[in-house]
Formats: sequence, C-alpha cells, structure tokens
Amino acid sequence: MPPKILIADDEQSIVVPLEFLMEQKGYQVMAAYNGEEAIEKIISFNPDLILLDIMLPIIDGFEVCQMIRSNPNWKDIKIIFVSAMGREVDIAKGLALGADAYITKPFANAEIIQKVREVLGH
Repeated sequence: MPPKILIADDEQSIVVPLEFLMEQKGYQVMAAYNGEEAIEKIISFNPDLILLDIMLPIIDGFEVCQMIRSNPNWKDIKIIFVSAMGREVDIAKGLALGADAYITKPFANAEIIQKVREVLGH
C-alpha cells in the first residue's frame, strides 16, 4: 500500500499541482482546504504525512499541528509545513510544535519530493 499524503492548503493553485506531483510519485493523496477539514480527513484518511499550510481558514496550521501532536493515536503522522511564512521565527515555531520539516513557498518540485521522501524514510 503506498504512503498516504494529506495536502492541507486553502489555495487551489498549490493543492492541484501538489496532488498531481505526489500521485505521479505513487502516493495516495487527499486534500483539505481548511484546518477543520484537515482534522476530519486525518480521522477518515489516516495519512502517513501531511503537507500543511499555516495560514488556513477556521483552524490554522499551527493549531492543527498541535492537535496532531497532542493525540497519541496520531503520533506517527509526519508533518511538513509548506508555508509562505518564511521568517526564522515562523520556521522555529513550526519545528518547535513538532513538525518534521518546514518548506517555504515558493518551492521547487524537486525540493518537496526530496523532503517527502526524506521524512517518510524512502
């Protein structure tokens, strides 16, 4: 069974190409367009990894990350923040909250594929 990736981002222009890219690499992919939907999809889809934007409607990515990390059933889920928030303080906060990696937008496809493989241990 291929690893499952949840893409949580409110921008269609980010989600669609990321979905395509991840599917091309053989991953099973699902998308969520706000933080609340991301939590619902974690429950139903049980992803191995989440590509998580920070500036999400309803519940932001930092809060989603905290919710994941505080739930023992989700301890194995890997989190990569993919955000336009590129200041050192934002990156430090994301990693301190328990993210496995942090990629700033705009990103290169090769960079995100490499980071996904690295975090998943492929």
